[in-house]
Amino acid sequence: MSTVLVTGGSGFVGSHVILKLLGEGQQVRTTVRNVSREAEVRAMLRNGGQEPGSQLSFFEADLLNDRGWAEAVAGCDYVLHVASPFPPGAPKDENELITPARDGTLRVLRAARDANVKRVVITSSFAAIGYGRANTDKVFTEEDWTDLGGPGVAPYIKSKTLAERAAWDFIEQEGGGLEMTVINPVGIFGPVLGTDFSSSIGIIKGLLTGMPAVPRIYFGMVDVRDLADLHVRALAADAARGQRFLAIGGGVVSMLDVAKMLRKHLGASARRVPRRQFPDWLLRIVARFNPQAKASLPQLGVIRRSTNKKARRLLEWQPRPYEQTIADTADSLIRYGIVEP
Repeated sequence: MSTVLVTGGSGFVGSHVILKLLGEGQQVRTTVRNVSREAEVRAMLRNGGQEPGSQLSFFEADLLNDRGWAEAVAGCDYVLHVASPFPPGAPKDENELITPARDGTLRVLRAARDANVKRVVITSSFAAIGYGRANTDKVFTEEDWTDLGGPGVAPYIKSKTLAERAAWDFIEQEGGGLEMTVINPVGIFGPVLGTDFSSSIGIIKGLLTGMPAVPRIYFGMVDVRDLADLHVRALAADAARGQRFLAIGGGVVSMLDVAKMLRKHLGASARRVPRRQFPDWLLRIVARFNPQAKASLPQLGVIRRSTNKKARRLLEWQPRPYEQTIADTADSLIRYGIVEP
């Protein structure tokens, strides 16, 4: 049994990572910005089927300052750095995202190094791999990096890229004996455990609550349970040392594909799920008056392909089918009253 720190345990990914670790019998610690959220986190874990008791402990720590991090990592064998800001919209100042993502990552790495932690596994993003290029048939791999000088690099994409670059530079220059592995997920879906969930799940929520049609947008998908499994596999595997791993469940899907999966699974309960796709020209007109439509314009028709071959080969990772992920996501949103059946 190891002692593992998970940063951001109140978040969607963090809570599922904790569930996975608890299920494997690990002693788990987690950081939250305010320990008053402990009861809420424990309730989410119970919703996920675990009653952690004393197997889980909480520490108050914030990515924006040093207080609490030394205490949180003391005596830990491993650290899973999952916490990172992901706002629903673009911030007024990109540094609102970049500073906590980059400086927070470095803060966690320094604390882990000073506490003689064996390995840190960092949750980065496909945002650090596949952006800043024109539409292409290229299949992105872990060897690729986002071009920050290219088109379509939003503040979130920039923050994830700069944070991961800074992490690798730290390991090379100041890491000492600290090992690091990075996980780069695409859009994260899967069952919610409460009202705190990833921005990607807003797509499913939007489809279930109804819209006249969907934009011609494509994306990769990974189930949060499979993402948690990949994090835990990367903790101690020799093959994971110093590696990046793309986390994608399969190929690229469109919003229209997802809508079809929802209708197939829910039947009559999917009555509000759209059946049509907006023509691009019509969406451009709507975007003049609708901020959400305007935000989607740069992604229209853009397909970014990537592969999970490395994770399958080196870590024997086996993600589940997209249909199951979509079905379980929808069922959980209905179960917790986030959308009406």
